[in-house]
Amino acid sequence: MSRAVVALAGNPNSGKTTLFNRLTGANAKVGNYPGVTVERKEGRLRFDDGRQAVALDIPGTYSLSARTGEEAVAITAIAGLNPFTEPDVVVVVVDSTQLARNLYLVLQVLELRLRVVVALNMSDVIAKNGMQVDAGALADALGVPVVPVSATRGDGVEALRATIADLLERPNTDRSRARTNGFDPALSADVTAVEPHVPSGWDRGDPERRRALASWALMSIDEDDELWDLPGDLREIVLERQRRAQDEGRDIDLALAGARYRWIDEHTPRFMGEVPGSLRALTESIDKLLVHPALGFVLFLLVMSVVFQALFSWSAPLIDLVDTAVGGLADGVRSAMPAGLLRDFVVDGVIAGVGAVLVFLPQILMLFLFISLMEDSGYMARAAFLMDRIMKAVGLTGRAFVPMLSGFACAIPAIMATRTMERQRDRMLTMMVLPLTTCSARLPVYTLIIAALYPAPDQPGGTVAGFLSLQALLMVAMYVFGTVLALVAAAIFGRTIFKGSSAPLLLELPPYRMPSPVSVLRMMWTRGKLFVTEAGTVILSCTVLLWMLLTFPRDVPLERDYVAEAEAARASGAAVVEVEQTLAALVQEQSAEQLRASWGGRLGHAIEPLIEPLGFDWKIGVGLVGAFAAREVFVSTMGVVYGMGDETDQESVPLRRRLQDETWPDGRRVYTPLVGLSLMVFFALAAQCMSTLAVVRRETNSWRWPVFLFAYMTVLAWVFSFATYQGGRMLGFS
Repeated sequence: MSRAVVALAGNPNSGKTTLFNRLTGANAKVGNYPGVTVERKEGRLRFDDGRQAVALDIPGTYSLSARTGEEAVAITAIAGLNPFTEPDVVVVVVDSTQLARNLYLVLQVLELRLRVVVALNMSDVIAKNGMQVDAGALADALGVPVVPVSATRGDGVEALRATIADLLERPNTDRSRARTNGFDPALSADVTAVEPHVPSGWDRGDPERRRALASWALMSIDEDDELWDLPGDLREIVLERQRRAQDEGRDIDLALAGARYRWIDEHTPRFMGEVPGSLRALTESIDKLLVHPALGFVLFLLVMSVVFQALFSWSAPLIDLVDTAVGGLADGVRSAMPAGLLRDFVVDGVIAGVGAVLVFLPQILMLFLFISLMEDSGYMARAAFLMDRIMKAVGLTGRAFVPMLSGFACAIPAIMATRTMERQRDRMLTMMVLPLTTCSARLPVYTLIIAALYPAPDQPGGTVAGFLSLQALLMVAMYVFGTVLALVAAAIFGRTIFKGSSAPLLLELPPYRMPSPVSVLRMMWTRGKLFVTEAGTVILSCTVLLWMLLTFPRDVPLERDYVAEAEAARASGAAVVEVEQTLAALVQEQSAEQLRASWGGRLGHAIEPLIEPLGFDWKIGVGLVGAFAAREVFVSTMGVVYGMGDETDQESVPLRRRLQDETWPDGRRVYTPLVGLSLMVFFALAAQCMSTLAVVRRETNSWRWPVFLFAYMTVLAWVFSFATYQGGRMLGFS
């Protein structure tokens, strides 16, 4: 009994996960299914007598037909195909307000000859509208127990728990039998031809189950599917039967689905009448606005603007609070520990690394708060429907729009938001182009460069057409540049690396309902915990590594004797304020010289031949190395390089002046407007963010894709930066 497995299956928006949370409480753990990045939720299901079972939350699916790796998880987990074991009981969660459509999945599960319980969810919703599903009649028709429940309110959950326990206590109970209408002769011949090629271990010796799996193969395998682990002979016979049916003018998918829907249409009136108009009227009246081709798009942009504003501005106080807490901890440790390498490691390595992880939490939690609210309320499906036509033009789907928009605030939560997309191809394609959108971390770099190298509106040449600010236009141009490149990259990758036919957006427009606060909070907690525990470990490791690059070696000879100069300043007899300023300047200059002599500084010198064609010198190279921790660190790193301390920000006038005055050995200015534009183009396209790479590693469960992301974005940045600088010089700009 303790090893029993209870799987929960159901359509998206059926309340399956809410019911799973009700049954398992707060003890669920989250991971990935073997070999894919589909989220796996597993928890303990406790019974009144103290015994337990493992509860598994199967990804939501409208049917067991599968053409992608993610969709295949449902059939493999429910049917117990390798690497899964067959669940002892399958609980199919059915939305009472969409009963006919939900019964399609029920019939498919019944065909697999499993022990099944139907959880008739949202019974309270239809009851408010004067309707009631006859659970007894439905149970008689299906031949399995049917338990009315309300996952949101908790009604019927204990009765469902008792029904599951009863089935587990009777392991020899007869397996369910599907009650669909018979196939026509041609379809029956197709299924019979495929049956011998179903792997022997799949059918458990049950001919009815073998026939069901043959039907599944006929609906799932095609030329563009992602089911790469299927036996070759099975794929070959299915494709052959599909080609034959096409030549004969038949549609196997339609015929198989039709057989099940004939049974549903024939029997549904026995246990449920027509859904009352009042239940449909509210949804239809709201949809007249929200899915309207013009007004719906405007309202959608307003909703997304609120989400974007929350990620970009509303989260700022929480981010500042985290920054302040981490800074306070660092200051406390710095004052409590004696000066030395250990203190530097703890403060600048470990605590800074922890801060680099925690600073993203407010945005991640806020993003998933909005995603959960939109999903639970039913609005997410409308948003995907509205954007599908536009996104499809570049090889993406409507569900990619929310992550793409979120990328303007931060790529970290945006990449995590791709979990709302069903297909692996679409998720991967979106993840690979998301970092090209202009995130908030690039703003400090753009602000510093634009303010330092381009005239303000009140200066000569500071306006375009006499009234447009050149600085503002450049900032807008960088946003447009990143967006256009992201869409172009999506179009190219969608036709090459992630080549494949774009799957149609098949989704229901569920009735509007109030989100469950418990489910929303649990989703936020789960996502935040996953980020801290998994992606956070990679970010922390990278931060410590970067600290080592910029700190060691420690014993290099310095060009000046800073100790002697400090002693001379103290003995000079000058005013106290003047002495303190001199000592502070000496500390900053010593830090700058040590940084230039560090491994990171040497790396800057080493890459100078590669970046000099872009207009960059080795000092910019050190800034690029430091910016790998986070793009905005470029500003403070450049402040240290130029001996101005590590607290410099993008508004620092002294740093801007140092950039303006910096020259090459031959006297040429290093930072010109053309170099500034080249540097902004580089930052717009380069993957200068270890946190992004860490999250891609976590989401793809592989180092292959973050390495690819880093490589292609770095090459793209170099090429465009080179074209900008060298092309500008050819045109006579400096």
